[in-house]
Amino acid sequence: MKTAAVFTLGCRLNQADSALLCDRLNRMGYSLMEPGSAGQLDLLIINSCTVTGTAAQKSRQAAHKFRKQHPGALIIVTGCSAEIDRDCWQRENCVDVILTNPEKRRLSELVTDYLNGQPTHSGMALSLGQPPEVFRERAAGRFPFRSRAFVKIQEGCNNFCSYCIVPYARGPERSRDAAEVLAECRQLIDRHFPEIVLTGVNVCAYRDHGKTLSRLLDELCALPGDFRIRLSSTEPHPDNMTLLETMSRQARLCRFLHLSLQHGSNAILRAMNRHYTAEEYAEFVQRARQLLPDIHIGTDVIVGFPGETEKYFLESCALIEQLRFANTHIFSYSPRRGTPAATMPDQVPSPAVKERYDYLKKITDRQKREFAAGQLGKTLPVIFERTDRDGLAVGWSDNYLQIHAAAVPLRRIVPVTIAGDSENLLGIPCRP
Repeated sequence: MKTAAVFTLGCRLNQADSALLCDRLNRMGYSLMEPGSAGQLDLLIINSCTVTGTAAQKSRQAAHKFRKQHPGALIIVTGCSAEIDRDCWQRENCVDVILTNPEKRRLSELVTDYLNGQPTHSGMALSLGQPPEVFRERAAGRFPFRSRAFVKIQEGCNNFCSYCIVPYARGPERSRDAAEVLAECRQLIDRHFPEIVLTGVNVCAYRDHGKTLSRLLDELCALPGDFRIRLSSTEPHPDNMTLLETMSRQARLCRFLHLSLQHGSNAILRAMNRHYTAEEYAEFVQRARQLLPDIHIGTDVIVGFPGETEKYFLESCALIEQLRFANTHIFSYSPRRGTPAATMPDQVPSPAVKERYDYLKKITDRQKREFAAGQLGKTLPVIFERTDRDGLAVGWSDNYLQIHAAAVPLRRIVPVTIAGDSENLLGIPCRP
C-alpha cells in the first residue's frame, strides 16, 4: 500500500488543516505514517509556517531534511510559507509541488496531475483572492497519532496588524459551513475524542449566514457524548462579551481563553493597528473572571516593537501585572518582510529588546506559578493523554494546567483534586 505523511509547523489552525489533508490522503488510498517513521514514504506533505522569518526558514530546513531521508518520495509543500515565500520555494530543488492554502482542497486532483506528468497549474488560487463567504472543506479531520482533535471553523483575517503577515497568507475572514462543522464534530465524538479544539485565525469572527460563534457553540454542546470543547487562540472582538455569557452557561466549554494582547500601551497598540484600547481589554478580562471563576486567560505580548520607548514598555508591564495572566507567550519583535512595521522608524536595538524580554518574563513566570497555586485543593476535570517515564498519567485540566496522576484512565474526562505545588501539580482521583 502507498504510504504518506504530513509534517506540520506552526499554529493549531495548521494542525487542523493537516488533519483534513490526512483525510484526503486516506481517501486517495494512502496509508498514513508519522513523518519520522522508518522506511521510505511515497508522498510527504510539509504544511509550512511563515509567521516569522525564522518559521519560514524552519519550513525550508524541514524540506531539505525530508528530501535526504526520502529521496524517492513526492514532496509537497503547502501552508503559509508556500504562499508568501513561493519565489524562494521555486528556487529549491527539494520539493516537487507547491500548493497555496486554498489549493489544499484540490490535493487529489493536483497530485494525480503531477504523477501523470501533467502540469499541476498550482499557485493560481491565492488566499487574498478568496471570496469572503462561507466555505466547505469536503473533508473531516483525521488524527491517527493524537488524543485531541482540532476542527477548523474559520479562515482569514481582516485586521491587517502592522507587524503581521497572516492576512496576506490566509486572506479575508470567512467561516466554514456550520452543518459541516457539526458533522465533523459528531464523527470525532463517535471516535471517542474527549476534547475538540475549535481553530481559526480568529474564531470569534465566525459567521455562517447570521449564525455567530456563540450559536455554533450552543449547537455543538447539545451533541450527545462524553466530550468537551476548547477554543484556540482568539482576538479581541465586539462579540466577545456574548461569548463569555455562552461559556458561563455551557459546562462542556473549557474555562480557557488565549486572547492576544500584544501590548499594554495605547500608543503602541495604535502603531500596531490593533483595534482596541488597553482599557477595553482590561474590562473584558475583569468580566471574564466574574462570569468564569478560575478561567485560564493566556495571551501573546510583543516586546521591542518599533517606537517602544522605556515609558511605553513599562506601561505594558504595568497592565500585565494588573491582569495576572495564567500564561503569557512573549515574542521579541523581529521585522517580517512584507509588513508595514518592517520599515517603520525607531526600531529598538537588539540588546534593549533582550533586556525587556528578560524583565517581562520574570513577571509572567511568577504569574503562571500564582495561577497554578490558586488551584491547589480544587477539583478539576482532566483528560489524561499519555504516561510519562515514571508511570504517571499526564493530562490537562479544562483550565489548561498540566496534571500528573497515578491509576487513572486515559482519554477520558476524570475529576481529580489538585495537590502538590505550583510547579508540579498532582491529581488525586475523586471517589465516586
